[in-house]
Amino acid sequence: MSDSILSNQQHSRPSWDEYFLKLADSVATRATCDRGRSGCVIVKEKQILVTGYVGSPRGLAHCDDVGHLMKKVIHEDGSVTQHCVRTVHAEQNAITQAARRGIALDGATLYCRMTPCRTCAMLIINCGIERVVCEKKYHAGAESEAMFAEAGVKLEFASEETQQYEKQ
Repeated sequence: MSDSILSNQQHSRPSWDEYFLKLADSVATRATCDRGRSGCVIVKEKQILVTGYVGSPRGLAHCDDVGHLMKKVIHEDGSVTQHCVRTVHAEQNAITQAARRGIALDGATLYCRMTPCRTCAMLIINCGIERVVCEKKYHAGAESEAMFAEAGVKLEFASEETQQYEKQ
């Protein structure tokens, strides 16, 4: 074998968290909304239970095919954000896939791109997920962070950076 194929560099094995976050990024490549191509992996005892990605409900049109379905949200502080409501979040899709397959998520860890939204946080809490690991923070994630803390769900970030995306 040639020297170009074999090198003397030592392989750097990723931690379990790094590994599952990379898998969540890979799952995100199936997402069908270009505003938030994110993926989710739910794991228990280092075994993948289920995955999910941003996409429209079964049988409905995808953003990539027909465009976004945008809604403006006016917050208590007067700020306005825009959200595409055509799609289901990656976390929601993963949780519903588990329900469809009869897979219990109690005691599991969820890996995702950014702090789950308020609705996803409530679902995560109610299905018994004990730990959430995010690549980055969500710009409107404070309420979710507070709910996780109150419910005893451990929340960790690979980076303290806030996820940026178009028309945030």
